[in-house]
Amino acid sequence: MTDLTSMASQKLASRESDSVTLIEKATGRHIVLPVLEGTAGAKTIDVRNLYRELGYFTFDPGFMSTASCESKITFIDGGKGLLKYRGYPIEQLALHSTYPEVCYLLLYGDLPTAEQLDSFNGSIKNHALLNEAMRVFYRGFRHDAHAMAIMVAAVGALASFYPEALNVHDPRDREISAHRLIAKMPTLAAWSYTYSVGRPFVYPRNDLDYTANFLHMMYGRPDKDFIANETFVRAMDLILILHADHEQNASTSTVRLTGSSLASPFAALSAGIGTLWGPAHGGANESVIRMLEDILASGRDLRHYINRAKDKNDRFRLMGFGHRVYKNYDPRAKIIREMCHKILAELGADNPNQPLLDVAMELERIVLEDDYFVQRKLYPNVDYYSGIIFRAMGIPANMFTVIFALARTVGWLAHWMEMMSEPQSRISRPRQLYTGVEHREYVSIDKR
Repeated sequence: MTDLTSMASQKLASRESDSVTLIEKATGRHIVLPVLEGTAGAKTIDVRNLYRELGYFTFDPGFMSTASCESKITFIDGGKGLLKYRGYPIEQLALHSTYPEVCYLLLYGDLPTAEQLDSFNGSIKNHALLNEAMRVFYRGFRHDAHAMAIMVAAVGALASFYPEALNVHDPRDREISAHRLIAKMPTLAAWSYTYSVGRPFVYPRNDLDYTANFLHMMYGRPDKDFIANETFVRAMDLILILHADHEQNASTSTVRLTGSSLASPFAALSAGIGTLWGPAHGGANESVIRMLEDILASGRDLRHYINRAKDKNDRFRLMGFGHRVYKNYDPRAKIIREMCHKILAELGADNPNQPLLDVAMELERIVLEDDYFVQRKLYPNVDYYSGIIFRAMGIPANMFTVIFALARTVGWLAHWMEMMSEPQSRISRPRQLYTGVEHREYVSIDKR
């Protein structure tokens, strides 16, 4: 495998390409701020000396105009609809790669040779089992606990079994922790599902590949072999690839923020899972299904909901359309759309979810032909199609975000490992614009 210590010694890729001068009108004081230019994307003004020299902070709610770090992992151009992992277009990886191969790419920076991939897969399979004490841990939850609540707790609990993971400055210990998390996440995810439906826990099998093993643990039984549908396995693998990383989103930033305190990687990923759980982040595909269920239950014509979505005075929104980053067609949606239609065609009319899926496909057709949505680039996104695929495969809605977390695990780890290998890495400490009371004198309670 790639030597992680060599990655740590790589020089930063950004370079100073220009500068901007900021002048304080009242005093004439000024500061020259370097403009950094990466290999792709917008130029970035380096404001690190702004407070030290002029006493100013920058104000950027939501960090929409702030680069919080330098990274070599993932690049997004929302205007052009581009997504690349380590320079490789997502379209090529989705067509030719498997999820474990993409994991290796994100972690180590290069696509593996056959020998490297075989070694990596062997390591992942070796770490897939959970400590038996985790069986008891799961039984402490209510039977109807949300699967994401279980995942937040279970991933954090893993830290108690691997105290060496706290040695975050050792590249080898970081690598082992990464392999453990990638290996154990499918087991944790599958067990959160089987526990919720009262079925026995199923152990991983070394003769199955990563994705088939996950479906085996979700749907298998100790008394009966489970053979996964090949189309379902490929669809799940594709979903994992498409969700493996997405640059500095909320959950990835959370993992970096938590990791910057030198916390255990298990703690950092637990924090990331908690952020992903939010409906504004990882819960979008679950919201898509709820919307489709409401539409189906209402019995109303789809045009009623299309008109509501166009009404600026109506709070109703079509879930699964448009994207905060992509101002063009989500490249992941283009890829997964074909798989979505393939699964629906294979299942046929006997699928119990067919009425819901019929509504989904008709809504897609109307939106793609409606000038209102086309002009605003409100195309179906990856959450729309992944939600439909999950429902077609019989996966319950409360597992949608869990599978998202399973997929994103490697992205979180790649960013955590990149951050920990940087010599200039320091604890994150955002600033604020204080607007509270400037000063008060304490008044004793008898005089208030």
